[in-house]
Amino acid sequence: MTETMIAVIGGSGIYDIDGLEGAEWTTVDSPWGTPSDQILTGRFDGVKMAFLPRHGRGHVHSPTDVPYRANIDALKRLGATDVISVSACGSFREEMAPGDFVIVDQFIDRTFAREKSFFASGCVAHVSVAHPTCPRLSDACSEAARAAGIKTHRGGTYLAMEGPQFSSMAESKMYREVWGADVIGMTNMPEAKLAREAELCYASIAMVTDFDSWHPDHGAVDITEIIGTLQGNSDKGRALVKGLPALLGAERAPCPHQCDRALEYAIMTAPEKRDPALVAKLDAVAGRVLG
Repeated sequence: MTETMIAVIGGSGIYDIDGLEGAEWTTVDSPWGTPSDQILTGRFDGVKMAFLPRHGRGHVHSPTDVPYRANIDALKRLGATDVISVSACGSFREEMAPGDFVIVDQFIDRTFAREKSFFASGCVAHVSVAHPTCPRLSDACSEAARAAGIKTHRGGTYLAMEGPQFSSMAESKMYREVWGADVIGMTNMPEAKLAREAELCYASIAMVTDFDSWHPDHGAVDITEIIGTLQGNSDKGRALVKGLPALLGAERAPCPHQCDRALEYAIMTAPEKRDPALVAKLDAVAGRVLG
C-alpha cells in the first residue's frame, strides 16, 4: 500500500482550497523550470493533499505559457499519487450546459506551442495515452460531484486548443459536428500526457462556462457571462474536491488500470546510450524504471 496524496491542479477561478489542516505554501524546485506557483499542502479528513494553481495566484500564466512539465514534476516530487485537473471549458452539447461539470475521458490535442514530453533524444520513451484518464479516479470525482449536488456528465471528449483566443464559429462547428468533441479548453494538454509519463493517475473535471460560438442562440463567447458562471463553478469545484479524501482514503493499492506502471516497457534507449544529464532530470518522473 502507498500513502495517498491527492494533488489538485486548479484552473481559472480556483486559486486555493480552504479548510486544509496544517495548510502551508511550499516552494518545490524542479529541473524542468519554475512551477506555476508555490504548492499548497496540508491534510483534509486525514488525507494528504496538495493544490497547485495552474495559472498562478492572480492568473499570471497564459495557457500556452503554463510550465506544464515543471508542474507535474513538482507534484511527483512532493509525493502525489492522484492528480485531479479542474478547469473551465466551453460546451459543444446542449445537454452540457453552463454550470454543469463533465468528467472527461478522452482528448483531442490541437495545441502546438508547448513542450509535450519529459523524454527526448538521449532517453526516448513512448507511453500509451489511448485511455488518458484513470477510470478509478474519474469514478471518485463523479461520485464526489453527485454528493455535492452538481449536475455531472460522466465521460466526454475535451478538445484542447492553443488559445489564448476563443474559437471562430467555423472552428467551433467543425469541432462539434465533424470531430465529435464535447467540450473545449486550453489547458488539459499536454498536462494529461505528462501525468501519464510521470506514472500519475489523472482525472479531468471540466466546468462548463459557455456554449463556445456554435450555438445559434448564444453566438460569440461573452467573457462577462463566463466570469459570472465561473464564480459559481469555483464554489462547486471546491465542494467536489473536499469530498475526494473520504472516497479515496489515506492509503491506496496499485492502480488497477496500471497508470502507475505506464513506463514499464516505454523507455527505448539502451542504458549505455542514455544521456546522463537528461536521466538526472528524470529522477522524479522516471526514477522507478531508470534506477
